[in-house]
Amino acid sequence: MLLSDYDWSHNPRGLHVATAFESPPDYSRWINPHMGWAKLLAAGNEYLRAIEPLLKNNVTPIVRLYVPNYGAGPFSRTLQQIVQAFAGEGVKWFEFYNEPNLGVEWPSGFNPNWQDEAGVIKPLMDNWLLFAEYVVSLGCYPGFIPLAESVAPRYAAVPWMDAFLTYLASNALDRFRAVMANGGWCATHPYIANHFYQEGSGGGARSPASEVGTQGGWHFEYPYDPISQSADPGRSVYGGTTQTPYGDPNGLIAMGRMFNERCASLFGVAGVPVVGTEGGIFPFRDGSFQPDTRYPAYNENSQAEATVAMFNWCATQAPDWFFGVTLWKEDEYYLPGPVRAINRLGEVPAPFKTVPAIPTMGSPGQGQATSEPAGPGPIHGQADFHMILLGPGLDTEWFFDTAQAYWNLFRPIVTTHSELIQFVPNSRSLAVTVISTPDTVDLMQSQIKERYVNVWFDLIVADTIDNVANTFNQRARVNRRFG
Repeated sequence: MLLSDYDWSHNPRGLHVATAFESPPDYSRWINPHMGWAKLLAAGNEYLRAIEPLLKNNVTPIVRLYVPNYGAGPFSRTLQQIVQAFAGEGVKWFEFYNEPNLGVEWPSGFNPNWQDEAGVIKPLMDNWLLFAEYVVSLGCYPGFIPLAESVAPRYAAVPWMDAFLTYLASNALDRFRAVMANGGWCATHPYIANHFYQEGSGGGARSPASEVGTQGGWHFEYPYDPISQSADPGRSVYGGTTQTPYGDPNGLIAMGRMFNERCASLFGVAGVPVVGTEGGIFPFRDGSFQPDTRYPAYNENSQAEATVAMFNWCATQAPDWFFGVTLWKEDEYYLPGPVRAINRLGEVPAPFKTVPAIPTMGSPGQGQATSEPAGPGPIHGQADFHMILLGPGLDTEWFFDTAQAYWNLFRPIVTTHSELIQFVPNSRSLAVTVISTPDTVDLMQSQIKERYVNVWFDLIVADTIDNVANTFNQRARVNRRFG
């Protein structure tokens, strides 16, 4: 399937409904501000009669199967029937599960953890695959599970997504590739706070009062924009700095980028569509909002200009795979009366996103062809860089508690993300100390040793915490990095 084959409005503007039980919706709330997406919550068939009017107005519906506190519940016959009914009305885009990294989405008393493969990751992925394969069989598009874009250790979106994709690579590689080759896409929830700005004439950011949504100079690429990189050089969606140990997904395209880069590495999926099915710049009506003091505050008026600019940026500057955002949510934008952003969107014609005919699939471990070997170059003498890579089920906090003396002595890069290896240029060399549980040794070898032929592969099997601690303490005592 080509990226251009997906059927949608090509208008990145969208709005999320207020509730699962509103039927019919007030169509003017999508038509007047020139929306191109409508996110619907389907607890049953109550939104069925909304599909035809939306499609006639070039508004593409996305239907999420809505079951409160469902956790990793099965893709039941009832849910199949709901999908089939909406597909019969012309819906193509479907979602199943919502923010499973938050306890509120699970049965009462259950506290989910991305390190719990048997109780959390496995049932989510196994059930999602059944949903996805059914949706594909209808000629429709299954959305990969959106996460709350948190950075808190237990709920952090980046290790959760990494756990999902690593499980699929180990247990359902061919099935997942088949889904992605036949209509799969990724749902994200980019609540981007104040991580955006418009450049001023003298450099830096304009004041909120001087922002104009229809003019250029806007930045929505956080955490890769100049302000972020100046304040914390090297920050990425994966983290990469001491300030971001659990990643930094709080940007418009950050989690979509992480998903596509990780899928390119593991599955050869080169360009999967991404739609932010909740998010945007939240429309505060009173006062100003500035959660990140590195960036300008915004108020209701500047939020309106920035929302116009955000959608224009989606159409003209975002990656080809980013198809837009459905603003959270209908009542916040319309009650007790429309916020300024709704009026501004109505005043400005909707942008049109042109999508190139890019094939979505390559070979596993081959995201995009290159003219030189992937990743680092050969080692001459000693490696330029040293990385500690923790396999699935291990985290950086555990490493620092276990190997403090070793880290104090050698100060390697410590990460849980093997995809960072590809960013070491071929002109530099790398040694990687891999800490792996016994059951993931083969996976880590295939991801690193077999793919990056020039990388020095130093393996430590984490059969027990004491053995790992003894290994690192012994290395520190004799001043030796590697075993």
